This record gives sequence, C-alpha cells and structure tokens, in this order.
Amino acid sequence: MSTLFEIFHNIQQKIFPWLEGELDPLTEKEQQYVQVVSLLDLGNHEYRWRGVGRRRKERDSIAKAFVAKAIYNFATTEILVEYLKGCKNLRRLCGWDTKQQIPSLATFSRAFSEFSHGQLPVKIHEALVKEQCGAKVAGHVSRDATAIEVREKPAKKTKETPSGQSPAKRGRPCKGSTRAPKEPKRLEIQPQRSLSENLKDLPDHCDVGTKKNSKGYKVTWVGYKMHLDCIDGDIPVSAIITAASVHDSQVAIPLAQMTAERITNLYDLMDAAYDAPQIKSHSARLGHVAIIDHNPRGGEKILMDPATKTRFAERSSAERVNSNLKDNYGGRHIRVKGAQKVMAHLMFGVIALTATQLFRMLL
Repeated sequence: MSTLFEIFHNIQQKIFPWLEGELDPLTEKEQQYVQVVSLLDLGNHEYRWRGVGRRRKERDSIAKAFVAKAIYNFATTEILVEYLKGCKNLRRLCGWDTKQQIPSLATFSRAFSEFSHGQLPVKIHEALVKEQCGAKVAGHVSRDATAIEVREKPAKKTKETPSGQSPAKRGRPCKGSTRAPKEPKRLEIQPQRSLSENLKDLPDHCDVGTKKNSKGYKVTWVGYKMHLDCIDGDIPVSAIITAASVHDSQVAIPLAQMTAERITNLYDLMDAAYDAPQIKSHSARLGHVAIIDHNPRGGEKILMDPATKTRFAERSSAERVNSNLKDNYGGRHIRVKGAQKVMAHLMFGVIALTATQLFRMLL
C-alpha cells in the first residue's frame, strides 16, 4: 500500500490546499472526484487525433466528465452538461475554464461511442487493478452476477440448425437410425480455451432474464447481466457483461481467467449457482480453494462446517459491490443501447467505485 498511501498523502497535503486556493472550497463529492482521477493514468489511454481536417476536441476532459457522471450518479449526459455549466469547480477540474469550452451533447455522444468501441474504461480499470492490487495477495475473490435493466428491445430468439437439415425430433430414434452425438457443454470446453475465445463464445445481446429474488419469487427483466469478481475491501477486479439469460455458472471460468491475469488470490467464494465440478476443478488448477454453496438439485443439502461457513460469509462483499454500483454509480441509469455501450457506461462506474474503495482502505 506504500504507493497508494503516497498518492493519498500527496492529495491531502498538497493538491487539496492548492485547489482550494484556486477554486471555491471543495465539496465532499469534488474531493472524491479528485481522488479518483488521481489514480487514473489517462495519458496512456488518451485518444489523440491523427487524421486530416479539423482537429477533434481533446477526449481526456470528456473522459473525466464521464467519470464525474458516475460519481455524481447523474441519470443522463444532459444533466451532466448542465451541472458543468453551473459548477465552476467541477468544470475546471475536468479541464474547461469557461462554459463556452464545454462540448455539445453531440460531441459527448461521439466521444462515448469512441470510448465504448475502443474499450477505454475497461482498459483503464484493468491498469488500475494491476497497478494497485497486482503485487499483493488477495485473500478472497467473491463472484456474483447482477441484473442490468435497459430500455432496449430483446433480440428475437432463433433456433440454429445446420443448413439443409430439419430439426431433430424428440424421443428415441427410429430403428436403424443413429442419433447425432451431443455437442460438449460450454462448461466442459471452457477450461481448454483461452480467455479471448471464451469471451467470444458468451452471448452478449439484449435478452430477457429470470431469477428468484431473496423471498423466493421469480422476477424477470429485459437487458443484460453484469458478472463481477471482487476482493476484500469491496474492490471489483474483473467484470464481464452477457445476455440476461446466460446462467451465472457459464461465466465463472472466464472470470477466473481474467482475474488470474490481474491479481493473486487464495479463495474463490461462490453461491449455489456455481456448484459444478468443472468450476471446482478449474479453481484447483489455478491453485485456489473453491468454497461454493452446495446446490442440492432436489436432493439433500450438504451444509458447511463452521470454519468454512465463517469464511464463506466474506462473499457478501460481491453483493455490496453490486448494490453500490447500482445505487450510487449509475448502474440503474442505462440510457444507451448495445452491449458495448452498456459495458462502457457501467465500467465508468466500476472505475469510480474501485478507486474510491482503494482510498477508503487507508482511512
């Protein structure tokens, strides 16, 4: 934590006093924004204009503004722009001295499309996690998924069959005929594939999802699923977005592969949705101890011993991160369409949440 502590000490002792001499007294949100931006190395990810014609407006200030949008939990970009025009402190912290320098909504929209297409917030978060958490050993990784509702029509479902062949009939095959061999399940082939191959195989279209809530009732939503790996301190380290209908277990191995490239951890904590032998064996190959709540599947439930149950209680950090992302960092205000843009919107919130939690560990 020495590097992070030095950054924190420099912000508290030097940057805040200097800013308060140049600006009005900083609010709590503005101080949080300064802390978050200080951890983001935007210079290594900045989009620079290399084309011909009129030069594009710098994108680093717009990227900072989208981080502010997540921190302030603004529902729309219109609200963000209006707030920037009325708030001198935040406007200057983003990089604009006057109201006239703030780009138009169309420019914000084009910049956001560039950020989502180039996966800018994903790369920023990956670099942040590797720099601040990569050299340390994390005790627990808590894995969970949460519903992401959007204002988008779900894609129509189509049954894929080989060209020139009719769909296979149900039941036992006719005498003299043979049944085509079953294709291996996704969980069976994921351990043999790379992370990029597994990510390409996961559906990411808008879909209808169904799950049971805490009271046992089924609820449905239209949109996506956000799958997160979090470490102690409620710090998200990996994130994947899929279609809402994708089962949580289908993303466990890709998430584990992504997390293993960024940090080192000892325990993998998952609920009963991830109770599958392929997930347990992959966790063991990574050198981790998997603690997964038993799924009885109609049989008798196997309870954990007291020591294991106490350690499994740490998994609540994933639920806190999911609720924090939705309630305080824009997870409930999705106004874009398409998996790429939805992921970019959510990742700006994940970036702000990650940096905030890193600093809170020092308090």
